[in-house]
Amino acid sequence: MLLATLLMAMPGTLTAQEAELTLDDIFATPRMTGTTPSGPTWAPNSEHFAFSWSEPGTPGRGLWVSTNDGKEVRLMSNTTSPSVRDMAWIDENTILSLRGNDLWQTSLSQGDDIQLMALEAGARNLSLSPRGKQAAYIKNGDLWLADFSSKENRQLTQLGIASLSSLPRGRYSRAEREIGPGIWSGPTYKWSPDGKTIAFHVVDRREMRKVPFPNYLAAETEPNEVRRSYPGDPNEIRRVGLLDVASGKMSFLDLPEPQANQVIDFNWSQDGALLVDIASDTAVERKLFVVAPGESQGREIWRGVRENRMYTSFGSTWHPDGQQVIFLSDMGDRYGLYTIDASTSTDDPPQLLTDPSYDVFSAPTIAGEALFYAGNGVNPYEQHVYRLNTSGGEPEQITQLAGQNLGYPSPNGKHLVFRHSNDTSPAELYVVNNDGGDATRVTQSPLPAFTEHSWAAAEYVSFPSLVDDYTLHARILKPTNMQSGKKYPVLFGPVYSNTARNRWAGNYGLIQQLLVKKGYIIVQVDSRGSDGYGRAFREEFLLGFADQDIEDYASAVAYMESLAYVDPDRIGIWGSSYGGTLSVYSLLMKPGLFQVGVAAAAAVDPVFFGTDDVAIVRTPQTAPEVFERKALKYAGNLEDKLLFIHGMQDHVVPFKTTAVLAEELIKQGKDFDFAFAPGATHGWSGERYYNRYLFGKIIEYFDRHLAEPK
Repeated sequence: MLLATLLMAMPGTLTAQEAELTLDDIFATPRMTGTTPSGPTWAPNSEHFAFSWSEPGTPGRGLWVSTNDGKEVRLMSNTTSPSVRDMAWIDENTILSLRGNDLWQTSLSQGDDIQLMALEAGARNLSLSPRGKQAAYIKNGDLWLADFSSKENRQLTQLGIASLSSLPRGRYSRAEREIGPGIWSGPTYKWSPDGKTIAFHVVDRREMRKVPFPNYLAAETEPNEVRRSYPGDPNEIRRVGLLDVASGKMSFLDLPEPQANQVIDFNWSQDGALLVDIASDTAVERKLFVVAPGESQGREIWRGVRENRMYTSFGSTWHPDGQQVIFLSDMGDRYGLYTIDASTSTDDPPQLLTDPSYDVFSAPTIAGEALFYAGNGVNPYEQHVYRLNTSGGEPEQITQLAGQNLGYPSPNGKHLVFRHSNDTSPAELYVVNNDGGDATRVTQSPLPAFTEHSWAAAEYVSFPSLVDDYTLHARILKPTNMQSGKKYPVLFGPVYSNTARNRWAGNYGLIQQLLVKKGYIIVQVDSRGSDGYGRAFREEFLLGFADQDIEDYASAVAYMESLAYVDPDRIGIWGSSYGGTLSVYSLLMKPGLFQVGVAAAAAVDPVFFGTDDVAIVRTPQTAPEVFERKALKYAGNLEDKLLFIHGMQDHVVPFKTTAVLAEELIKQGKDFDFAFAPGATHGWSGERYYNRYLFGKIIEYFDRHLAEPK
């Protein structure tokens, strides 16, 4: 099945009869934006790549294969089989994929797609052994092994302990102990190059606090306890283990303070040495260890300590020579890739490989004679893929399409598949020859319901801060055909750091476009804490939540009010999670700055933040003044219209915290509104039914209070 005809079906010329965009359109099934293609997996010989996807309007995810130039794209999977979840190349002609609870084997040359063997129910995280005769997977927190010749499944570990909660909803509804990532991040497991050992990441949560998140939808109310700690509490215990596949013998690495350090990643060298990358939960300290073959004690090869470091980006991998390590760090003003010799103990400082004038956003992928990585060398609003020869030289920008680009180089480094999106286009796969030439589009995902609409492109502007010397940056969407002399309402949101970005934003992007079509001007600001403007600007956010970043929004409001087409009496703000925090605190700390605010899943009491948030607020013991900054203290300042939105199964920002603030507002005689969803989690914006209902409440609230005066 070729896509030639499909790829020619580009959006046509829009007419004046364009249909009105509605919430029902946005949340219809199938989605108007179609199915986002998965990240691709390359064949060992770099001739083909595979990915999961479906044509517009087709349910499920099939197995698709493309030639390395993107000119021949075929659906390889049986259309009656379940959706593809994981995939791996056995050789240059054969693909293994996980569909439902079965492994399927697909031959490119023969076109065969056969059911190879059954796995245990609930199998996930499939990984092929280096020899291609077996595959490991995770079930209920344990490692299992599928043998292709015997068709047998063998349990390799007995570490998994089931969750306290019987309700599988919410971020913290996780196993008591399991092989897998932590609550927020971390590796799962990786085969050694010789296939004899598996390095795995085990997380034990039994020392964490038990917190009830009542389930009111059960036949009778259930307490629904989950493991969920607060800043200063014991965190997850995260350890790295080594499993001898043949014997089943396990050992654990002796790494420092597993209750206070997260495992960023681990990677094998071709010689069987294991690189382990850890960082303290506060982000203050970072360490790299190398574990020699047959050892369980790591040798520290580098340590970085900085007290004012906060949430940050980390990553590391081996140089192809097996002697050096390449890692992502914030040692300079911008994130960069550094190299250090791991073969000997040395006091020589790491050497910067990348351009210090812009941020690098990912650990590198090594392919051929080059390393590939993501960075913002064009401007802060875009992300591109860059190539740097391992022998040295200057980085080269590979992607040219404006927007966000995530790269997947071929093993020989000659081709790059990248997933591209921008302000008006959902993510699609493209492929480009790294020696030059235009990129070829591989997928076309949106339905006609999407392409028949026009979408507002963003403007990117800058303006001075009113409180210091920083220059601030914003993204603005405007209604088409604005009338001269008319003044328009402005909505800031969804507010958050790192939002002035040229990328497709899923449901939020569609809601913004709907609001623009209703006559609103949409603004998003890269407030303090955002990447792309230097380390000092990013780290202003440390111990300063809902503080100086609110001043950034005050500066942005002043800038917007200076424009002739903006109505200064009709300005609103909205956001979710920390964006909700910004919304409610802006109304409480600066009454009158916004006339209307919507605070969804708003974190309003730092005492109930998560253990990951120690990276921005530290602990009540070390920074007590931060934990006094409860919204409750400022409840008496509320003068403007405020709508709270919250899911009652929100484990990240407990519903309880908004309920306590609402109670105080009621006691003080304040007028506000509340929309809750009994089963919604912190990710309500992506949850069916809840997203349609709650986005509808947001739009109705702004329409009610910011409508054009009659």
